Amino acid sequence: MNIAIFTNNYLPNPFGVSMSIESFRREFEKLGHTVYIFAPDFKDYVDENKNVFRYPALDLKFKNIRFPIAIPYSYRIDRILESLEIDVIHSQHPNLLGWQARRWAKKKNVPLIFTWHTLYDQYAHFAPFIPRKLAAWWTIKNAVKYANRCDQIIVPTKSVKKIITDWGVRNENIQAVATGVEESFFQNTDRVGTRKKFGIEDDEVALLLLSRLTTEKNVEFLVRAVIKILKKNEKIYPVKSAIDRGAEQFNRVKFILAGEGQELPKLKKMIVNAGLINKVVFSGIVQREITKNIFAAADIFVYASKSETQGMILTEAMCLGLPVVAVAATGAIDIVGNQITGLLVKENEDEFASAVERLINDVELRKRFSENAEKIAKENYTAPICAQKMLEIYQKNIGTKK
Repeated sequence: MNIAIFTNNYLPNPFGVSMSIESFRREFEKLGHTVYIFAPDFKDYVDENKNVFRYPALDLKFKNIRFPIAIPYSYRIDRILESLEIDVIHSQHPNLLGWQARRWAKKKNVPLIFTWHTLYDQYAHFAPFIPRKLAAWWTIKNAVKYANRCDQIIVPTKSVKKIITDWGVRNENIQAVATGVEESFFQNTDRVGTRKKFGIEDDEVALLLLSRLTTEKNVEFLVRAVIKILKKNEKIYPVKSAIDRGAEQFNRVKFILAGEGQELPKLKKMIVNAGLINKVVFSGIVQREITKNIFAAADIFVYASKSETQGMILTEAMCLGLPVVAVAATGAIDIVGNQITGLLVKENEDEFASAVERLINDVELRKRFSENAEKIAKENYTAPICAQKMLEIYQKNIGTKK
């Protein structure tokens, strides 16, 4: 099968869409399929993959993050597309290169698949010169119109289907396919060395947030809740161990805040003002190759984003055996099994802090959630399993088109 993927966001940006494309591409190619990727030019970045073709782009930066904006017209790429045998086109966005995806699907008479990656109303603040409500309304309306003209819509999790149908999507061909975790990537972790590097003692419980530290990730709420936990555990106090209830142990807690983004200075100020700077590890920019060790160094993953359609970071955390405490929002409610692989709570600081403390204090429960998380992630969210689901959808649509 020859698959063409059109995306406005691709390497070297390490965001969810880029990682999703790469995960599926690798698995498709392992199975003998050919994948062509059409993406914006990223100045000074050289693709190793000969099947990546770049449209000209405006090299823009927003809040210290580079976002090349594709110019969706290229005579050179038109000639390349004319020459390629393509069986299916998969668009990752409804605009810019999404327009080209639709144009070429029609021209080649092949199915157009569209993945609805984003809850667009949660990202309206990225259009700084347009009122937020207006930006959200226009973006959603545009995406709905696009989705209704596609042969198939992919949503990363089931809960997204209801949201987009409520927004006006009438296309009945909607199917949930998550982005899979690369199991091999998360092998041979170094928990001991990473904890030592971060100054985390053996008897300390490490909480982890690994995320882009931006407004839509709801990180300020999460840090406020974690500050409550750290303050409560600032003074060492005795608790009964869930493993040896006759013994008296002390819980000490550290917080690993991993990632970069425009909210980081504010978060640091909050932590400094709370007098807890010695309880927090700031990892800075996290290179992809060391994420597995950061996961391995932690004991509990904490997450409060309400803007996810899947939250790939959750399936990765689970694959590494981390129990999760998360705000019960889209994405998280599909991935995290409440009382099975973690705890889902309302967006309430006290409730969130209480759920985390429950796992801090109950070692047995933490261990059970950890084992469940790893098992469920490996049974449902590995890259080969998810890629196979996508290929079946492609094949079905190709058959319908002929």
